[in-house]
Amino acid sequence: MTAALPTVRHEARSLIRLAVPIVMSLAAATLIGVIDTIMIAPLGTVPLAGAALTTALLFVLYAGLYGFASVAGVRVAEAVGNNNAEALSRATYTALVVASVAGVIGMCVMLALFFALPMLGQPQEVLEALPGYWVTMAISLVPFILFYALKSLFDATDQAWLGVAVAFFAVLINVPANYLLIHGIGGWPGLGLTGAGVASLFSQTASLGLLWWLWRRLPAFKDSRLPIPMTRQELRVQVTQGGVIAAGYISEGGAYAVAALMMGWFGAAALAANQIVNSLGGVLYMLPLGVAIAVSIRIGQAVGAEERERLTTIGRAALGIIIGWMSLAMLAVLALRGVITRALSDDPEVISIALTLFVITAIMQIFDGIQGTMLGAARGITDNVVPVSITLVAYWIVALPLAYALGVWSDWGPGGVWIGYGSGVALAGSLITWRFFRMARAGPLAKTGAQA
Repeated sequence: MTAALPTVRHEARSLIRLAVPIVMSLAAATLIGVIDTIMIAPLGTVPLAGAALTTALLFVLYAGLYGFASVAGVRVAEAVGNNNAEALSRATYTALVVASVAGVIGMCVMLALFFALPMLGQPQEVLEALPGYWVTMAISLVPFILFYALKSLFDATDQAWLGVAVAFFAVLINVPANYLLIHGIGGWPGLGLTGAGVASLFSQTASLGLLWWLWRRLPAFKDSRLPIPMTRQELRVQVTQGGVIAAGYISEGGAYAVAALMMGWFGAAALAANQIVNSLGGVLYMLPLGVAIAVSIRIGQAVGAEERERLTTIGRAALGIIIGWMSLAMLAVLALRGVITRALSDDPEVISIALTLFVITAIMQIFDGIQGTMLGAARGITDNVVPVSITLVAYWIVALPLAYALGVWSDWGPGGVWIGYGSGVALAGSLITWRFFRMARAGPLAKTGAQA
């Protein structure tokens, strides 16, 4: 143990150097949602509840699409680790093709889901406020997935800070666009909730355009622009592995969405409170998500370089980083929950529910961070099927039935729903962590073709 400590520290420093810019770019993307919440809040409880409902179902599709982008990151990392320019270019172009198709499919699914909302028991006044916001947010799925597929190249080739700059460029655009389109200017009253969706779509499209320009122009990416034809093997790997990871993310995101839909059973106030709490929770989760991306890249590079002995130490370093960060985040949330809630709502019922949900969410963040990070570690060694199966069981067989039992049957209300959900998160995190370290010590290095 003593001899391994310097290696763990070295890997921790390397992970932090890679994770910090990734986290900042992800946090910038999440800030768009937070800005929406802050600027929608003055419109009242119903528009805020509408944003919550849209975000809950949109999260499922974001999660699924992100699965394909995460495969691109691992494929690029393996090519970088093996110093293979042809594989790097092939992986990049294939990722963009897969992302384009997946984004359009995701958009169509989101648009179709709108017509199912009346059957899900949601408040009628919320549904009436939704159409414009729902449609624009559905369209935004296409630039979203293309941005993150291309950004995976930046992260894996030591250009992650460029991704940070572009992500914050989107935030800078989003703030004035939100203000103008939601609340209007001069004699124009603005578009209200729909304006928030238009502003988000505009800012995401603009940031994608800038990222694309940088990729095509900068010498740092010349190897990824080689005229290498896409092969069936590379396409098959990205689609199949991406499909498995997407299924896992959809499993988690779908369970989250169902839990959020349960909030609607308790009324618009519960939905609004859930939006306030999860806007902050989404920002806090950016570090474990960033570490998950970083650890998958570091492990992918180790796999490409055939350095098996690094896998366990990288995993230990990632686990230590995430437990420490999420513990600090939990304490911060508990200290500031009252200030945050009252700043975003003056509805006494919303405030009361949100204060309770903040406590439960703060505790759950630790387990959610562990689960997300170790899924990234498993992804780096191309161990996807079993971890995804674990999430399916943990969320759909354990978490949701328990959430319903505690929230509805036991009459614990919104807090009971999230206690049940958090139990499934804790179970998934524990099992995936055990699985990764067992595979890292005993299993063979994954060979997925990036080194060919």
